Amino acid sequence: MTGPSPDVLVFDMDGVLVDVSRSYRETIRRTVERFTGRLPSHEQIQELKNRGGMNNDWDLSYVLIRESGATPSYEEVVEEFQRIFWGREGDGLILEERWIPRPGLLERLASRCRLAIFTGRLRQEARHTLRRFAADGWFDPVIAHEDVERTKPAPDGLLKIAQRFPGRAIWYLGDSVDDARAARAASVPFIGIAAPDRGELKRLLAAEGALVVLAGVNELEELLA
Repeated sequence: MTGPSPDVLVFDMDGVLVDVSRSYRETIRRTVERFTGRLPSHEQIQELKNRGGMNNDWDLSYVLIRESGATPSYEEVVEEFQRIFWGREGDGLILEERWIPRPGLLERLASRCRLAIFTGRLRQEARHTLRRFAADGWFDPVIAHEDVERTKPAPDGLLKIAQRFPGRAIWYLGDSVDDARAARAASVPFIGIAAPDRGELKRLLAAEGALVVLAGVNELEELLA
């Protein structure tokens, strides 16, 4: 890609740095099954995320449950979700997560620009996963759910990071329509992430203004070359 390179690379976590197909996504499925007796498909979950406004997996689970006709309270859904995902002390499905960046990628990126995170995760959950996979502390700051008044697609997290780095060129990498909209609202260039089998998502991210849509974060170095 021609043009100026970023001074600060901001990453979403889920689907960008972390494969959550067996953690968050599976937790959605099991939470919905708990209240409805039916497991939603991965395609149903992705279709709902593609609509936008569903960055929070508690909200997404609640909508799927209510659309099925079940009527638990939102608090009951959140409690069940956290029981499955977090467990008692981080021993739930969060342990099924897999780190996506190849060895050496983050070190090389950190040698050329600052790295930060803006995620919809709870702070505790973000820290837990980063301690497992990225204990070298490449990311600063890490903006999580509790750090913003409004969640994505609101730009609050990106605006907080921009305040830390005034006048610096910031790019945001994300894998959802809400990530793209948050970047646009913050006037931050957006790099989309969509696996090759998610053609609809690739189209949607491009339509939302992504500079480019990569198949995965490991393609980023080639883009910056």
